[in-house]
Amino acid sequence: MATKGHNEVKESLREMTRIFRPKDPKKFVKEYVRKYHITGGYEEELTLLVEDELVKLDSSVS
Repeated sequence: MATKGHNEVKESLREMTRIFRPKDPKKFVKEYVRKYHITGGYEEELTLLVEDELVKLDSSVS
């Protein structure tokens, strides 16, 4: 995945995480990768990104 495209995917995933606040980050990323035809091999990295974003959201609400 190219750097520019990779950053766009990360930003898009962060935004979708803020909107949907998924209960299962792994499942959310798996569906995102399938729906948007993201190159394989990035699921773990993207799952960590979603988990980090959810932690940020939870800490800002408290």
